[in-house]
Amino acid sequence: MAQPQQSEGAEVPPLRVGMVGYAFMGAAHSQGWRTVGRVFDLPRRPVLAAVCGRDADAVRRAADRHGWAAAETDWRVLIERDDVDLVDICTPGDSHAEIALAALAAGKHVLCEKPLANTVEEAQVMTRAAEEAFERGQLAMVGFNYRRVPATALARRMVAEGRLGRLRHVRVTYLQDWLVDPQFPLTWRLRREQAGSGSLGDLGAHIIDLAQYLAGEPLAGVSALTETFVRERPLAEGTVKGLAAVSGTGTGQVTVDDAALFTGRFTSGALASFEATRYATGRKNALRIELNGEHGSLAFDLERLNELSYHDATEPAAHAGFRRILVTEPDHPYLDAWWPPGHGLGYEHTFVHQARDLVHAIAEGRRPEPSFADGLQVQRVLAAVEESAEKNSVYTPIAV
Repeated sequence: MAQPQQSEGAEVPPLRVGMVGYAFMGAAHSQGWRTVGRVFDLPRRPVLAAVCGRDADAVRRAADRHGWAAAETDWRVLIERDDVDLVDICTPGDSHAEIALAALAAGKHVLCEKPLANTVEEAQVMTRAAEEAFERGQLAMVGFNYRRVPATALARRMVAEGRLGRLRHVRVTYLQDWLVDPQFPLTWRLRREQAGSGSLGDLGAHIIDLAQYLAGEPLAGVSALTETFVRERPLAEGTVKGLAAVSGTGTGQVTVDDAALFTGRFTSGALASFEATRYATGRKNALRIELNGEHGSLAFDLERLNELSYHDATEPAAHAGFRRILVTEPDHPYLDAWWPPGHGLGYEHTFVHQARDLVHAIAEGRRPEPSFADGLQVQRVLAAVEESAEKNSVYTPIAV
């Protein structure tokens, strides 16, 4: 991805960002916005104008730590600021729709964390608003950052080039273990009214989007199981920091799934399997995807994110087999702006690449990817998984 060069002495117009939410995802997005202009030559210059959170002292500390010029405690005030061109939403899912709709109505561009919403109905309204806003020159993108790992972007390129031929299988797992302890407190991620769903929306949304992105086609239907292993937990006390929290007094009901397991069929007929859980003891952030086609296979492991495994089935069997591609070459996606070959990147760089792609889309006036429509498609799959699980794994078509 060669970067366009600015004419010497040319003034690069700013893109002034206001962010709502400052915890785990807020810190990651801050890293992306703070770094992207120092690495890539951009047609607009990101400016960290203001960050918003409900706790005045905490949000001021976050602003100072991450380089935001101002701090607000009301997202409505942030949206109304004249020095904000783009609103970046890093809040729990129950507020995504309200904030995004207000930002689009106010004439702002929008970046919204995944999953796009808590319901299909909310996602539909958001997508319609995004389409109308696009006609006015405003862009809206959903933040599926794992598309921006250079190795997954390379995998998508190879699939699009026909290196795998006709796709037959996709299998994906996303395994974590941070809920294994039954005394872990009841945070917002375990409450349906805030999170929408549990491992399904948190982890499943990522692997659904990644699978559809790499395959280059949507899922047509699913058959699913979900389970909640621990149904009551201690209430949380104090501030929740990322995935960490402290138990207080009393208990509350867990109202989301702890694990989701489902099979699916793509529109081409290719078969898929998915597993998302926060109870895989010993697994921290283990996302793995493999695609098998008539001419070859590709496999990616997030815990080895600078590598891609590739098998070319057209080679003679005597020396064919999976080989390791070290995805650090300058002609690999995004890597012409980083380090010499062999010097790997990390998780935080996906947010830098996300910011890069959105800035270019805004400057060029083209639809960003993934769009709110892509987020809506993922939301429809999530809804179909829940419906199938409620009906004892009955195959459930994806609504269109």
